[in-house]
Amino acid sequence: MSEIVTLARGWIGTPFHHRASLRGAGADCLGLLRGLWRARFGAEPCAVPHYAPGWGECDADEHLHAALAAHFRPAHTPADGQVLLFRLQPRARARHIGIQSAQGRAFIHACPRAGVVEAPLSAPWARRISARFAFPPLAQDQDKE
Repeated sequence: MSEIVTLARGWIGTPFHHRASLRGAGADCLGLLRGLWRARFGAEPCAVPHYAPGWGECDADEHLHAALAAHFRPAHTPADGQVLLFRLQPRARARHIGIQSAQGRAFIHACPRAGVVEAPLSAPWARRISARFAFPPLAQDQDKE
């Protein structure tokens, strides 16, 4: 099993709280990812700018995609532990994040009504994936490459 999936499953049951990132206390989808980053690497790579809670913002700026691309590696072949970026409405920005799990049959994410959960990666969810990213390797793993 992926180390990232194991870490993410440790967040299941954390209540939803916009802009929060504390396992067991509160997190949104970005907060979950921030917590996973801290668990793996320590300090976060940059401060998180303000963002609104809604998923339907429409404009050409794909801030979340750009931020993920700056800190994660693009992934082309699906694998557990990848960061999934979802576009929930056709013309809206891609604004939701999850972690692929269960050999691609599920993903772990934070949603307003349920908090952090592992949910089926059903066809409607899979159709909304706009990008996949892999966590960068740990420093000791880079030495092996």
